Amino acid sequence: MRVVIQRVKKASVTINKKVVGQINDGLLVLFAVQVDDLLKDVDWLVKKIARLRIFTDSDGKLNKSITDINGSVLVVSQFTLYGDCSKGNRPSFTKSAPPEKAKEYYEKFVEQLRSLNIKTETGRFREHMKVELINDGPTTIILDSSK
Repeated sequence: MRVVIQRVKKASVTINKKVVGQINDGLLVLFAVQVDDLLKDVDWLVKKIARLRIFTDSDGKLNKSITDINGSVLVVSQFTLYGDCSKGNRPSFTKSAPPEKAKEYYEKFVEQLRSLNIKTETGRFREHMKVELINDGPTTIILDSSK
């Protein structure tokens, strides 16, 4: 699995001019599943994100996690994170998991974040979404469970 995590002051997802998910002070997580991923990858990512210290403490150091600041997470599925542009100019998505598997893992990911009492909002799987954010920092981290 691959995620792009952005620390945000606020973020939202709109579908057909209707806001379906929004947060303040937290993380926007763009989420993709690879064809070879296993459910254990979901567990690893959830734990890593919950403990990731990318929020500042009173000294301005990155010492606080999403749980420390009682922040929120907005999760958006984005299979294009596995786009391969090494040949030609049009991306290939052969490494992206099929939609059925990706949806199962996406839902498990969201469920596990919520089970940790992290306020979690979402976009909608396989929908055309408009994502807006105010990046804080900017602070952006990429995690890949295969590494």
